Amino acid sequence: MLELKKGDDILAAVGGINTIGEARDLIARKLDDENQKKLTPIKNEDALIKIANAITMCTPDSIFINSGSAADVQWIRDYSLGKGEEKKLAKDGHTIHFDLPQDQARLVNQTYYIINEGEKMSSLAKSVLRAEAIDYIKEFMPGIMTGKTMMIGFYSRGPVGAEAAIPAIEISSSGYVLHSAELLYRNCYSDFDAEAERVGLFYSNVHSEGNNTPEDVPNARIFMDRSWMTTFSTFCTYAGNTLLLKKGNHRFTVDYATYYQVEKQLSEHMFITGMTGPDGRKTFFAGAAPSGCGKTTTAMAGTDFVGDDLAQFWIDKGGVLRAINPEKGIFGIVEDVNREGDPYLMDCLRGDGTEVIWSNVLITDDVPHWIGNGETAPDKGVNFQGEWHKGKTDEAGNPIPMSHKNSRCTLLASEIENHATGLAEDPAGAPVKVITYSGRDADTMPPVWVARNSDEGVVIGASIVSKATATEIGATGVRRQPWANAPFIPGALSDYMRAQFTFFNSAKFSDKTRPVMAGLNYFLTHVDRGGSGTGLLGEKKDVKVWLGWLELFAHGDVKGIETAIGFLPEYDDLVPLFKSIDKEYPKALYDMQFALYIDKILDRIELQKEAYSKEEDIPGELYEVYAKQKVDLEQLKEKHGAIVTPDNL
Repeated sequence: MLELKKGDDILAAVGGINTIGEARDLIARKLDDENQKKLTPIKNEDALIKIANAITMCTPDSIFINSGSAADVQWIRDYSLGKGEEKKLAKDGHTIHFDLPQDQARLVNQTYYIINEGEKMSSLAKSVLRAEAIDYIKEFMPGIMTGKTMMIGFYSRGPVGAEAAIPAIEISSSGYVLHSAELLYRNCYSDFDAEAERVGLFYSNVHSEGNNTPEDVPNARIFMDRSWMTTFSTFCTYAGNTLLLKKGNHRFTVDYATYYQVEKQLSEHMFITGMTGPDGRKTFFAGAAPSGCGKTTTAMAGTDFVGDDLAQFWIDKGGVLRAINPEKGIFGIVEDVNREGDPYLMDCLRGDGTEVIWSNVLITDDVPHWIGNGETAPDKGVNFQGEWHKGKTDEAGNPIPMSHKNSRCTLLASEIENHATGLAEDPAGAPVKVITYSGRDADTMPPVWVARNSDEGVVIGASIVSKATATEIGATGVRRQPWANAPFIPGALSDYMRAQFTFFNSAKFSDKTRPVMAGLNYFLTHVDRGGSGTGLLGEKKDVKVWLGWLELFAHGDVKGIETAIGFLPEYDDLVPLFKSIDKEYPKALYDMQFALYIDKILDRIELQKEAYSKEEDIPGELYEVYAKQKVDLEQLKEKHGAIVTPDNL
């Protein structure tokens, strides 16, 4: 069990401010008249004490309160440009930010949960005891903003007033971080006190890049204090490590849902999007996929895109699953974003009128270029390593790519043509009917399959595997990625899994409202399915077919072929969906994609069972599903052989 406000509040321990009187005195001395006036509407005493402690610890030269006004947001843009964190590009509203070469992705080996003695943690999480974290912060954070301006913003992770929305404070010396926050999150300065009172808590985030040199990066730390819901980030600027409203606060929300909102809320690493079905019917999906595994592409394949990365869920009074996107913008990977697969996003990136922060792409003549954009690549320019030319190599002789694999674009989601802005900003949330789980799987699972019940659905999520991607420094190989949320689950996996089984089996759902739960896999290759060559069996635009079939299945318009792993689509139901995207769909390709490779699936089950056997108190439902699938698969193999085609079924 996670116990809140247990142990020393590190920010207070280092800052030394413990009472509201001390906090107000400090604020009166350190803020100029204009910024004191802007802070006056914030009455929440805990928030003011947090802010005062951050000031005494970091000792900035000046303090800027961001009220979210147009003038304040422009001040932040100008500050970032003046400081050199961003540079203007050719298109109006476009800027480029370069992270250090050593700081291009999540610093997984330097990211820790701050815990108390005896707390049970996920086996996939790195943790540090409170005393050790205090020692680090006492050594490296006092004075870290000397010579800099501290910027303070107040944000909501979700539409203000939504059941699952939680307010947060972002404190940083980086203009780029605050500029990104304004694009990605809803400024709730005027609603902060009311939201903090409604929810009963808020998150605090303190970041400083320090001198921002390569020599500093080994000392970089991203600390997340679970008990006090406070993050600390030092000596880095990559937004995944510094804009802790995102994955840092997502981790806190996972904790909060797991331990304090059982059967009430979930916090997931999922897109939210809507598909238009027959007669204009709207069906909303939420889907998990590890970073770099097609989540953004899937989200934007929908006709009513809501979010591409995170989702907060609850069950409403009518038994309907509801979801909000805690973000209002996207921090999207740009590699392989092109006209064919991402036309709406490309309109924003190459058109006029959209504010975009680019990071770590190639810049030539103040124009961004990136790998996989479908355009003619320039021969030279400036990228994350400095001056670049085609054929350039690093010190080890390895080719330096034109753009980093984790290059990003940050922009408002509402700028994208298929964004359902009204729904995305509605505190009532989107009514979700389909949940999907996917990873990077070259050889085992079919492109789409549907769980026969909620337990099987939870197990699909628990069984994701993925090839490591460029979003995490130091991560390699193929590995398990349970629910695609594994990097962001602080507590014991058994507790998180139990919360999943409880939520999706809730009696609050009716048979009509209980969501369909399915697996997706875009990464089957020819060579792994009896073909030749290493290419994929499908392409990006096929996503619309798999989602389109799930939309029909969820409403009972099509049936599935029942198998040991769940329901598979029938060939005749897929053909018209492929025609709708101007593709033929040969029966031979269907057979390659949807054949069950029994031995591979059995191996996958054993891999998962072995891994979960190392965890304590894993719910028995997981092993019951695996056991039933194993028996059914072995019977299929005995009857039809090691490769079972849909025709056999």
